[in-house]
Amino acid sequence: MKKVALALATVAAATVFAPEASAVPVFARQTGMACSACHYQHFPLLNGFGRAFKSGGYTMMGSQALVEGEALSLPSVVNLGVFTTAFVESQSGTGEPTSTIGTPGTGGEFSLFMGGRASDFLGFIAEAGLGGAGPTTVTSTGHNVVDPLLPAGTNGIAVNADHSHDVTIPGGGVVGATKMLMLFPVGEYRVGLSVHSSQGQGVAYSFETLNTGAANTHKMMGNSGPSGQHVRAAYAAQYLNTNTGATGASFIANNANGFVNVGLWEMAGNDVVGGANALTLNYVRAAYILDVAGLEVGVGAQRFGGESTVTLQKPDATVLDLQVQGDVAELPVGLYVTYGMAPKSTTNALGTLNTFNPGTTNDISTLNVAAEVGVIPHEVTVQAATRFATNGEGKSDNAMMLGATYELAQNIGLSIVYTAQSGDAWADVAGVTPVGKTATTFLLEALY
Repeated sequence: MKKVALALATVAAATVFAPEASAVPVFARQTGMACSACHYQHFPLLNGFGRAFKSGGYTMMGSQALVEGEALSLPSVVNLGVFTTAFVESQSGTGEPTSTIGTPGTGGEFSLFMGGRASDFLGFIAEAGLGGAGPTTVTSTGHNVVDPLLPAGTNGIAVNADHSHDVTIPGGGVVGATKMLMLFPVGEYRVGLSVHSSQGQGVAYSFETLNTGAANTHKMMGNSGPSGQHVRAAYAAQYLNTNTGATGASFIANNANGFVNVGLWEMAGNDVVGGANALTLNYVRAAYILDVAGLEVGVGAQRFGGESTVTLQKPDATVLDLQVQGDVAELPVGLYVTYGMAPKSTTNALGTLNTFNPGTTNDISTLNVAAEVGVIPHEVTVQAATRFATNGEGKSDNAMMLGATYELAQNIGLSIVYTAQSGDAWADVAGVTPVGKTATTFLLEALY
């Protein structure tokens, strides 16, 4: 029954905490441009023009009419978009099957987006996703079956005496993510604020333009995996579970060569009423982008810190990332290398543990390398990723991911992703394969 419960919990989690899509027709309607104008190989990866659009605070206009007057410059309509997914996926385990099927709004995502320009210096995006039923508690004997989106004390995990994990997945309703970017032009820079709130995008949702998994919105695969296997294999930040609930405000400065994001926040999303009445956590992100022999190279770092007396969270992690995008032998290639570290917990007077590593004996470290090649540019890609990690128990926690995508249209995509995890953390015990050691996902995404 544990496997059945885990499968049901996975469906519930995917519904309640569906990831925000960066590729939404809201902006295609606003600019009058095709999806490929902003996206590298396929959505939701960004190219240089997509970064520039986002860096301008979603304010760039195209053929759409404006309502203009003194100190007024509004689009003639409020643009909307819909993002839907359907999938079939499975993960390894013993006993009863753990395969699941998700359709839009029932396991898969069904989200309504609105957003765009409010003035020449202010833009926004907001998502309302169809939620699920009441809370579900699952006891898992697996190793990486973790819901990183919860406001509970140790990353949503209660560890039992037998080393199993109780994972509580809260109820649904209509919840989502929203942010407002107020960025003023100062010479060649845009400088200002990002005010944001989400129940599961993390503080990096405030502002991010690289495709290195620093934010869950910019990644190679559309589905993270039934227990996050795919995305955790490819990106260090996602392995450390940094995509938590988050509400906060960030100072942003950016230009064509990169950006700086310095923020105050609380690990409570818009599904936790009154949870963010103080912003006691801090976040620093910097990225620099340059041209190297015709390839676009980005390097950056993330730093999470602070202690909360409100939600008793103590995020402590550092992530370094490298992105290389461009044509190699006339084929579009993306390379994403990330390294992350979360130190072991040391309790303070409140007994607060490191949210990203509640263990008190070992640091968590991970090196992730991911790559994607457009074998048929703008139509078919192949993907691969590998992870070399040491978990909070001091055990090796490695992974390999293989995938492929096919674009039926610029706004409709098919993908298949397979991930296998290995190392001491995934050793069979008494012939029993840990739940989630391998995972396969077939996914259909449509935006309209």
